[in-house]
Formats: sequence, C-alpha cells, structure tokens
Amino acid sequence: MARYTGPKFKLSRRLGISLSGTGKELKRPFPPGQHGPNQRKKISGYGLQLQEKQKLRHMYGLNEKQFRNLFDKASNMAGIAGENFMFLLESRLDNLVYRLGWSNSRAGARQLVAHGHVTVDGKKVDIASYSVQPGQVIGLRERSRNLTVVKEAVESRNFTPAYLEVNDQALEGKYIRLPERSELAQEIDEKQIVEFYSR
Repeated sequence: MARYTGPKFKLSRRLGISLSGTGKELKRPFPPGQHGPNQRKKISGYGLQLQEKQKLRHMYGLNEKQFRNLFDKASNMAGIAGENFMFLLESRLDNLVYRLGWSNSRAGARQLVAHGHVTVDGKKVDIASYSVQPGQVIGLRERSRNLTVVKEAVESRNFTPAYLEVNDQALEGKYIRLPERSELAQEIDEKQIVEFYSR
C-alpha cells in the first residue's frame, strides 16, 4: 500500500488524534462525514488494535511494509517490544529533523532529507528512514541553511525534546540519548499494536 496522500484533517478526525501536532484538526471532535456526530458504533477488540496501529503509522507517515519491518526489528531486540518500536520510530532521521524544529511537519522533514539538505556526522544522508544512533550529530548542509522553510520553522519552534541538543547558530542538533516512554506520544497505546501483530 502506498503512502497516504489524502486530506490529513479528515484522517485526523477519523482516528481521533492530531496528526499535525497542532490540534487544529480536532475542532470538531467527531469523525468526518454526514453521520459523523451521530456514530455510536461499538468497536471490537480487533478494531481497537487496528485503530492504534493506524494512529501510529499515520503519525510517522510510514507505509504498511516499512511499519511492519520496523516492528519485526523491535520484536527481536532485548526489552519491551512496544517501547523498542516507539524508540526506533523516534530515531528515524526524518522524525529527528522534525523534532529539531527545522520543519513544521514530518512530511516536510522527509522532503528536506530526500532532497539532500541534511547531514549526519558531516556526511550527506538522503534516506528518511536512516536510523540515527545516540551521540550522532545532525546538521544542515551549508547551501541549505538559508532555506525559507527552515528559517520559518526555526522561528515558530516552541519546544525541543530533552533527548536532543540544538545549536541554532550552526543549525546542528545532537541526538544525546534514546527517549524515555514518558517523553513520547501519550495518546498511543503500543501494547495494542503488539497484540495486533501477535495474532
């Protein structure tokens, strides 16, 4: 299945979660469509698991195959599979570019990476799914530092996670450590996702 390119606000309302992180989509807190406000359908256990999986998948903008492969990798690691999965998603290069505040969305961050604007430890990396290791330094190439989209994103940034260190003068960021579960999306129940894939 290809990456979702349809209306993001509709998708956010259907899943009941703000995919942009701004919360603007949820001004109407019910599913889209003519019968949205009046839906009282009871969701089965499988439906709840599927919904949690779709929330997380669309939040990070992955297609199903990428998502499943990353889950399988997390399952083979030592520790709690669900938390490992969240840490692997958070360690993706496109996500960290978004977290550093160089883009206003993960889709925009993915584009910055794909177009060759981003470096890791001084070397150009144009693979959005590149897994950044703690201690590595993410930067923008010299010619990319004056991009309007980057400047606007940096000016509108209001929060940087504790597991990242940002140098706005050099436009560099360091991935200090793996995040803790409490620092990641609280509206996601990763145990449901583990159960979904363990069927």
